[in-house]
Amino acid sequence: MNAALQIPNRQARWLWLEAQGLAGTPAGPLDLPRLIHDLGMVQLDTIRVIARAHHHILWSRNQNYREPMLGKLLKARGIFEHFTHDASVLPMSFLPYWQRQFQRRAERIREAGWWKGMPDAAGRAEIKARIEREGPLSTHAFDTKVEGSKNMWQRPPHKLALDYMWYAGELATSHRENFAKFYDLGERVFPADLRQMEVAENAQIDWLCRAALARIGFGTPGEIQRFWDAMSAAEVKAWIAANRAGLVPVEIEGADRSVTKGWALPDIEARLARLEKPTSRLRILNPFDPVIRDRARLSRLFGFDYRVEMFVPAAKRRWGYYIYPLLEGDRFVGRIEARADRTSGVLVHDMTWVEPGVRWTPARQGKLDAELARIARLAGVEEIQGEPPLEG
Repeated sequence: MNAALQIPNRQARWLWLEAQGLAGTPAGPLDLPRLIHDLGMVQLDTIRVIARAHHHILWSRNQNYREPMLGKLLKARGIFEHFTHDASVLPMSFLPYWQRQFQRRAERIREAGWWKGMPDAAGRAEIKARIEREGPLSTHAFDTKVEGSKNMWQRPPHKLALDYMWYAGELATSHRENFAKFYDLGERVFPADLRQMEVAENAQIDWLCRAALARIGFGTPGEIQRFWDAMSAAEVKAWIAANRAGLVPVEIEGADRSVTKGWALPDIEARLARLEKPTSRLRILNPFDPVIRDRARLSRLFGFDYRVEMFVPAAKRRWGYYIYPLLEGDRFVGRIEARADRTSGVLVHDMTWVEPGVRWTPARQGKLDAELARIARLAGVEEIQGEPPLEG
Protein backbone atom coordinates (compact mmCIF):
# COMPACT_ATOMS: atom_id res chain seq x y z
CA MET A 1 0.00 0.00 0.00
CA ASN A 2 1.22 3.49 -0.80
CA ALA A 3 2.06 5.78 2.11
CA ALA A 4 -0.94 7.80 3.26
CA LEU A 5 -1.24 11.35 1.98
CA GLN A 6 -0.96 13.80 4.89
CA ILE A 7 -3.62 16.52 4.88
CA PRO A 8 -2.96 19.33 7.40
CA ASN A 9 -5.95 20.67 9.26
CA ARG A 10 -6.14 23.98 7.42
CA GLN A 11 -6.07 22.26 4.03
CA ALA A 12 -8.71 19.80 5.22
CA ARG A 13 -11.01 22.63 6.27
CA TRP A 14 -10.46 24.53 3.01
CA LEU A 15 -11.17 21.44 0.91
CA TRP A 16 -14.32 20.57 2.85
CA LEU A 17 -15.66 24.11 2.48
CA GLU A 18 -14.71 24.21 -1.20
CA ALA A 19 -16.33 20.85 -1.86
CA GLN A 20 -19.56 22.03 -0.27
CA GLY A 21 -19.71 25.43 -1.95
CA LEU A 22 -18.81 27.63 1.03
CA ALA A 23 -15.29 28.72 0.06
CA GLY A 24 -16.15 31.42 -2.47
CA THR A 25 -18.16 34.62 -2.22
CA PRO A 26 -21.87 33.70 -2.49
CA ALA A 27 -22.59 35.98 -5.45
CA GLY A 28 -22.64 35.93 -9.24
CA PRO A 29 -24.94 34.17 -11.72
CA LEU A 30 -27.05 31.42 -10.16
CA ASP A 31 -27.21 28.00 -11.84
CA LEU A 32 -29.57 26.25 -9.44
CA PRO A 33 -29.53 22.79 -11.08
CA ARG A 34 -25.74 22.83 -11.09
CA LEU A 35 -25.61 23.99 -7.47
CA ILE A 36 -27.83 21.11 -6.31
CA HIS A 37 -25.86 18.66 -8.45
CA ASP A 38 -22.58 19.76 -6.88
CA LEU A 39 -24.01 19.48 -3.37
CA GLY A 40 -25.52 16.09 -4.20
CA MET A 41 -28.71 16.78 -2.26
CA VAL A 42 -30.41 19.49 -0.23
CA GLN A 43 -32.19 18.56 2.97
CA LEU A 44 -35.82 19.62 3.32
CA ASP A 45 -37.25 20.78 6.61
CA THR A 46 -40.61 22.25 7.54
CA ILE A 47 -39.38 24.51 10.37
CA ARG A 48 -39.16 28.14 9.33
CA VAL A 49 -37.47 30.43 11.85
CA ILE A 50 -35.77 32.76 9.39
CA ALA A 51 -36.18 30.58 6.29
CA ARG A 52 -36.72 26.87 5.82
CA ALA A 53 -33.50 24.85 5.79
CA HIS A 54 -33.52 24.02 2.06
CA HIS A 55 -33.90 27.66 1.07
CA HIS A 56 -31.27 28.81 3.55
CA ILE A 57 -28.75 26.15 2.42
CA LEU A 58 -29.04 27.23 -1.22
CA TRP A 59 -28.97 30.94 -0.35
CA SER A 60 -25.77 30.44 1.66
CA ARG A 61 -24.04 29.38 -1.55
CA ASN A 62 -25.52 32.03 -3.81
CA GLN A 63 -27.42 34.93 -2.31
CA ASN A 64 -29.24 35.56 -5.58
CA TYR A 65 -31.36 32.53 -4.67
CA ARG A 66 -34.99 33.17 -3.70
CA GLU A 67 -37.56 30.78 -2.24
CA PRO A 68 -39.87 30.23 -5.27
CA MET A 69 -36.98 28.92 -7.39
CA LEU A 70 -36.82 25.45 -5.82
CA GLY A 71 -40.53 24.77 -6.33
CA LYS A 72 -40.26 25.78 -9.97
CA LEU A 73 -37.36 23.39 -10.50
CA LEU A 74 -39.36 20.58 -8.86
CA LYS A 75 -42.33 21.22 -11.17
CA ALA A 76 -39.97 21.29 -14.16
CA ARG A 77 -38.72 17.82 -13.10
CA GLY A 78 -35.14 19.02 -12.70
CA ILE A 79 -35.09 17.48 -9.21
CA PHE A 80 -37.00 14.85 -7.27
CA GLU A 81 -37.72 14.33 -3.60
CA HIS A 82 -36.73 11.27 -1.62
CA PHE A 83 -35.03 10.17 1.58
CA THR A 84 -31.26 10.34 2.05
CA HIS A 85 -30.23 10.79 5.68
CA ASP A 86 -33.49 12.79 5.77
CA ALA A 87 -36.08 14.10 3.33
CA SER A 88 -34.15 15.80 0.53
CA VAL A 89 -34.21 16.95 -3.07
CA LEU A 90 -31.79 15.37 -5.54
CA PRO A 91 -31.00 16.00 -9.21
CA MET A 92 -33.35 14.03 -11.46
CA SER A 93 -30.30 12.68 -13.31
CA PHE A 94 -29.43 10.67 -10.17
CA LEU A 95 -32.63 8.60 -10.44
CA PRO A 96 -31.09 5.46 -12.03
CA TYR A 97 -28.65 5.22 -9.10
CA TRP A 98 -31.42 5.63 -6.56
CA GLN A 99 -33.42 2.48 -7.36
CA ARG A 100 -31.86 0.51 -4.52
CA GLN A 101 -32.78 3.27 -2.07
CA PHE A 102 -36.44 2.95 -3.08
CA GLN A 103 -36.19 -0.77 -2.33
CA ARG A 104 -34.23 -0.32 0.92
CA ARG A 105 -36.63 2.22 2.34
CA ALA A 106 -39.67 0.10 1.45
CA GLU A 107 -38.11 -2.98 3.07
CA ARG A 108 -37.26 -1.01 6.18
CA ILE A 109 -40.85 0.19 6.47
CA ARG A 110 -42.28 -3.31 6.07
CA GLU A 111 -40.05 -4.45 8.93
CA ALA A 112 -41.11 -1.59 11.24
CA GLY A 113 -43.91 -2.48 13.62
CA TRP A 114 -45.48 0.97 13.67
CA TRP A 115 -46.48 0.58 9.99
CA LYS A 116 -48.91 -2.25 10.78
CA GLY A 117 -51.87 0.11 10.44
CA MET A 118 -51.08 0.70 6.76
CA PRO A 119 -53.71 -0.41 4.23
CA ASP A 120 -53.01 -3.69 2.44
CA ALA A 121 -52.07 -3.98 -1.25
CA ALA A 122 -55.71 -3.63 -2.34
CA GLY A 123 -56.17 -0.50 -0.20
CA ARG A 124 -53.01 1.04 -1.59
CA ALA A 125 -54.13 0.22 -5.13
CA GLU A 126 -57.36 2.15 -4.46
CA ILE A 127 -55.35 5.20 -3.39
CA LYS A 128 -53.22 4.99 -6.53
CA ALA A 129 -56.31 4.63 -8.69
CA ARG A 130 -57.77 7.77 -7.17
CA ILE A 131 -54.56 9.72 -7.82
CA GLU A 132 -54.54 8.42 -11.39
CA ARG A 133 -58.13 9.69 -11.89
CA GLU A 134 -57.92 12.99 -10.01
CA GLY A 135 -54.29 14.01 -10.39
CA PRO A 136 -51.81 14.86 -7.62
CA LEU A 137 -53.34 14.77 -4.12
CA SER A 138 -52.10 15.82 -0.71
CA THR A 139 -52.77 13.93 2.49
CA HIS A 140 -55.58 16.43 3.18
CA ALA A 141 -57.61 14.87 0.35
CA PHE A 142 -58.09 11.74 2.48
CA ASP A 143 -59.97 11.36 5.74
CA THR A 144 -58.97 8.09 7.43
CA LYS A 145 -58.27 8.44 11.15
CA VAL A 146 -55.94 6.85 13.68
CA GLU A 147 -57.87 4.25 15.67
CA GLY A 148 -57.35 3.86 19.40
CA SER A 149 -54.83 5.85 21.42
CA LYS A 150 -52.76 8.30 19.38
CA ASN A 151 -49.03 8.28 20.01
CA MET A 152 -46.41 10.81 18.93
CA TRP A 153 -45.55 10.58 15.21
CA GLN A 154 -48.44 8.17 14.63
CA ARG A 155 -50.11 8.76 11.29
CA PRO A 156 -53.53 7.83 9.88
CA PRO A 157 -53.73 4.82 7.53
CA HIS A 158 -53.90 6.87 4.32
CA LYS A 159 -50.77 8.78 5.31
CA LEU A 160 -48.92 5.54 6.02
CA ALA A 161 -49.92 4.23 2.60
CA LEU A 162 -48.96 7.43 0.79
CA ASP A 163 -45.59 7.55 2.48
CA TYR A 164 -44.88 3.87 1.93
CA MET A 165 -45.57 4.17 -1.80
CA TRP A 166 -43.50 7.39 -1.88
CA TYR A 167 -40.56 5.65 -0.21
CA ALA A 168 -40.91 2.73 -2.63
CA GLY A 169 -40.93 5.04 -5.67
CA GLU A 170 -44.49 4.08 -6.68
CA LEU A 171 -45.54 7.64 -5.87
CA ALA A 172 -43.47 10.80 -6.14
CA THR A 173 -43.75 14.42 -5.08
CA SER A 174 -45.46 16.35 -7.87
CA HIS A 175 -45.23 19.76 -6.20
CA ARG A 176 -45.77 21.47 -2.87
CA GLU A 177 -48.23 24.13 -1.75
CA ASN A 178 -47.33 25.94 1.48
CA PHE A 179 -44.90 23.06 1.95
CA ALA A 180 -47.72 20.47 1.80
CA LYS A 181 -46.60 17.58 -0.39
CA PHE A 182 -48.75 16.52 -3.36
CA TYR A 183 -48.35 12.89 -4.38
CA ASP A 184 -48.54 11.70 -7.99
CA LEU A 185 -47.83 8.43 -9.74
CA GLY A 186 -44.12 7.80 -10.07
CA GLU A 187 -44.43 7.26 -13.83
CA ARG A 188 -45.95 10.72 -14.22
CA VAL A 189 -43.10 12.43 -12.34
CA PHE A 190 -40.00 10.39 -13.18
CA PRO A 191 -38.91 10.65 -16.85
CA ALA A 192 -39.38 7.32 -18.61
CA ASP A 193 -35.80 7.04 -19.87
CA LEU A 194 -34.36 7.48 -16.37
CA ARG A 195 -37.03 5.38 -14.65
CA GLN A 196 -36.48 2.46 -17.03
CA MET A 197 -32.69 2.57 -17.01
CA GLU A 198 -31.33 -0.53 -15.30
CA VAL A 199 -28.16 -0.17 -13.24
CA ALA A 200 -26.71 -3.21 -11.53
CA GLU A 201 -26.66 -3.24 -7.74
CA ASN A 202 -22.86 -3.14 -7.49
CA ALA A 203 -22.74 -0.28 -10.02
CA GLN A 204 -25.21 1.70 -7.92
CA ILE A 205 -23.06 1.20 -4.81
CA ASP A 206 -19.94 2.18 -6.75
CA TRP A 207 -21.61 5.37 -7.99
CA LEU A 208 -22.92 6.26 -4.52
CA CYS A 209 -19.51 5.82 -2.87
CA ARG A 210 -17.60 7.74 -5.54
CA ALA A 211 -20.20 10.51 -5.65
CA ALA A 212 -20.03 10.83 -1.86
CA LEU A 213 -16.23 11.02 -1.83
CA ALA A 214 -16.26 13.62 -4.61
CA ARG A 215 -18.56 15.81 -2.50
CA ILE A 216 -16.76 15.46 0.83
CA GLY A 217 -13.21 15.52 -0.59
CA PHE A 218 -11.97 12.85 1.83
CA GLY A 219 -13.63 10.71 4.41
CA THR A 220 -13.68 7.75 6.74
CA PRO A 221 -15.87 4.78 5.77
CA GLY A 222 -18.50 6.09 8.17
CA GLU A 223 -18.50 9.53 6.57
CA ILE A 224 -18.83 8.01 3.11
CA GLN A 225 -21.78 5.92 4.33
CA ARG A 226 -23.50 8.76 6.14
CA PHE A 227 -23.39 11.14 3.18
CA TRP A 228 -26.32 9.55 1.34
CA ASP A 229 -27.34 6.93 3.92
CA ALA A 230 -28.24 4.82 0.89
CA MET A 231 -25.79 1.99 1.55
CA SER A 232 -24.85 0.09 4.68
CA ALA A 233 -21.58 0.36 6.56
CA ALA A 234 -20.74 -3.18 5.44
CA GLU A 235 -21.36 -2.28 1.79
CA VAL A 236 -19.04 0.74 2.05
CA LYS A 237 -16.28 -1.32 3.67
CA ALA A 238 -16.64 -3.97 0.95
CA TRP A 239 -16.48 -1.27 -1.74
CA ILE A 240 -13.28 0.17 -0.24
CA ALA A 241 -11.72 -3.31 -0.07
CA ALA A 242 -12.60 -4.01 -3.72
CA ASN A 243 -11.36 -0.60 -4.94
CA ARG A 244 -8.42 -0.03 -2.62
CA ALA A 245 -5.91 0.05 -5.48
CA GLY A 246 -7.71 2.99 -7.09
CA LEU A 247 -8.20 5.02 -3.93
CA VAL A 248 -5.75 7.26 -2.07
CA PRO A 249 -5.26 6.57 1.65
CA VAL A 250 -5.15 9.83 3.59
CA GLU A 251 -4.42 10.95 7.12
CA ILE A 252 -6.38 14.05 8.10
CA GLU A 253 -5.22 16.32 10.87
CA GLY A 254 -7.96 17.48 13.20
CA ALA A 255 -8.37 20.82 14.95
CA ASP A 256 -6.84 19.24 18.08
CA ARG A 257 -3.89 17.86 16.03
CA SER A 258 -5.22 14.30 16.21
CA VAL A 259 -4.99 12.27 13.00
CA THR A 260 -7.83 10.35 11.37
CA LYS A 261 -7.34 7.81 8.60
CA GLY A 262 -9.57 7.93 5.56
CA TRP A 263 -9.82 7.70 1.80
CA ALA A 264 -9.97 10.01 -1.19
CA LEU A 265 -10.37 9.76 -4.95
CA PRO A 266 -7.28 9.82 -7.24
CA ASP A 267 -7.66 13.54 -7.95
CA ILE A 268 -7.10 14.50 -4.29
CA GLU A 269 -3.61 15.96 -4.81
CA ALA A 270 -4.78 18.08 -7.75
CA ARG A 271 -7.71 19.34 -5.67
CA LEU A 272 -5.41 20.25 -2.79
CA ALA A 273 -2.96 22.00 -5.15
CA ARG A 274 -5.59 24.38 -6.52
CA LEU A 275 -7.17 25.27 -3.18
CA GLU A 276 -7.49 28.95 -2.38
CA LYS A 277 -8.12 30.62 0.94
CA PRO A 278 -11.88 30.85 1.60
CA THR A 279 -13.59 34.22 1.52
CA SER A 280 -13.40 36.13 4.79
CA ARG A 281 -17.11 36.92 4.65
CA LEU A 282 -19.05 36.00 7.78
CA ARG A 283 -21.94 33.63 7.04
CA ILE A 284 -25.01 32.68 9.03
CA LEU A 285 -25.41 28.94 8.36
CA ASN A 286 -28.47 26.79 8.82
CA PRO A 287 -28.41 24.07 11.51
CA PHE A 288 -29.07 21.51 8.73
CA ASP A 289 -26.38 22.81 6.38
CA PRO A 290 -24.30 19.96 4.88
CA VAL A 291 -21.17 21.31 6.59
CA ILE A 292 -22.95 21.24 9.96
CA ARG A 293 -24.91 18.00 9.51
CA ASP A 294 -22.15 15.50 10.40
CA ARG A 295 -21.47 16.74 13.93
CA ALA A 296 -18.49 14.44 14.52
CA ARG A 297 -16.75 15.64 11.34
CA LEU A 298 -17.57 19.25 12.20
CA SER A 299 -16.04 18.91 15.66
CA ARG A 300 -12.98 17.05 14.41
CA LEU A 301 -12.10 19.48 11.61
CA PHE A 302 -13.13 22.80 13.17
CA GLY A 303 -13.20 22.17 16.91
CA PHE A 304 -16.79 23.45 16.82
CA ASP A 305 -19.27 21.52 18.97
CA TYR A 306 -22.85 21.94 17.86
CA ARG A 307 -26.14 20.19 18.38
CA VAL A 308 -29.69 20.81 17.28
CA GLU A 309 -31.69 21.51 20.44
CA MET A 310 -35.22 21.95 19.08
CA PHE A 311 -36.22 18.52 20.42
CA VAL A 312 -34.39 19.04 23.72
CA PRO A 313 -36.60 20.17 26.64
CA ALA A 314 -36.21 23.93 27.09
CA ALA A 315 -34.74 23.57 30.58
CA LYS A 316 -31.96 21.32 29.26
CA ARG A 317 -30.92 23.45 26.28
CA ARG A 318 -27.46 24.95 26.37
CA TRP A 319 -28.22 27.60 23.75
CA GLY A 320 -31.76 27.57 22.40
CA TYR A 321 -34.46 26.19 20.13
CA TYR A 322 -32.94 27.11 16.74
CA ILE A 323 -29.41 28.44 16.81
CA TYR A 324 -27.42 29.50 13.75
CA PRO A 325 -23.66 28.78 13.50
CA LEU A 326 -21.45 31.65 12.32
CA LEU A 327 -18.70 30.80 9.82
CA GLU A 328 -16.00 33.36 9.06
CA GLY A 329 -13.49 32.23 6.48
CA ASP A 330 -12.46 28.73 7.61
CA ARG A 331 -13.35 29.25 11.27
CA PHE A 332 -16.57 29.05 13.28
CA VAL A 333 -16.55 32.18 15.41
CA GLY A 334 -19.89 31.94 17.18
CA ARG A 335 -23.60 31.29 16.98
CA ILE A 336 -26.70 33.44 17.10
CA GLU A 337 -30.37 33.22 17.91
CA ALA A 338 -32.53 35.13 15.43
CA ARG A 339 -36.03 34.87 13.93
CA ALA A 340 -38.07 36.50 11.22
CA ASP A 341 -41.48 37.95 12.08
CA ARG A 342 -43.04 38.23 8.65
CA THR A 343 -46.24 39.75 9.98
CA SER A 344 -44.43 42.80 11.29
CA GLY A 345 -41.65 42.69 8.69
CA VAL A 346 -38.90 42.40 11.31
CA LEU A 347 -35.86 40.19 11.80
CA VAL A 348 -35.31 39.86 15.55
CA HIS A 349 -31.76 39.15 16.71
CA ASP A 350 -31.96 37.83 20.26
CA MET A 351 -28.52 36.56 21.26
CA THR A 352 -24.92 36.12 20.12
CA TRP A 353 -22.52 33.56 21.57
CA VAL A 354 -18.80 33.93 20.82
CA GLU A 355 -16.55 30.89 20.52
CA PRO A 356 -13.64 30.54 22.98
CA GLY A 357 -10.53 32.33 21.75
CA VAL A 358 -12.46 34.63 19.38
CA ARG A 359 -12.23 38.38 19.94
CA TRP A 360 -15.47 40.07 18.93
CA THR A 361 -14.20 43.24 17.28
CA PRO A 362 -16.25 46.10 15.78
CA ALA A 363 -15.18 44.82 12.33
CA ARG A 364 -16.55 41.36 13.09
CA GLN A 365 -19.78 42.88 14.39
CA GLY A 366 -20.01 44.87 11.17
CA LYS A 367 -19.72 41.65 9.17
CA LEU A 368 -22.52 40.09 11.19
CA ASP A 369 -24.74 43.16 10.74
CA ALA A 370 -24.19 43.00 6.98
CA GLU A 371 -25.08 39.31 6.87
CA LEU A 372 -28.21 39.90 8.97
CA ALA A 373 -29.30 42.55 6.47
CA ARG A 374 -28.75 40.11 3.61
CA ILE A 375 -30.62 37.22 5.22
CA ALA A 376 -33.48 39.57 6.09
CA ARG A 377 -33.98 40.06 2.35
CA LEU A 378 -34.21 36.29 1.90
CA ALA A 379 -36.90 36.19 4.60
CA GLY A 380 -38.75 39.10 2.99
CA VAL A 381 -38.46 41.44 5.97
CA GLU A 382 -36.95 44.91 6.07
CA GLU A 383 -36.20 45.87 9.65
CA ILE A 384 -33.67 44.33 12.04
CA GLN A 385 -34.25 44.65 15.76
CA GLY A 386 -32.16 43.73 18.75
CA GLU A 387 -28.82 44.60 20.26
CA PRO A 388 -28.17 41.21 21.83
CA PRO A 389 -25.62 40.70 24.56
CA LEU A 390 -22.46 38.81 23.74
CA GLU A 391 -21.66 35.65 25.63
CA GLY A 392 -18.27 33.98 25.48
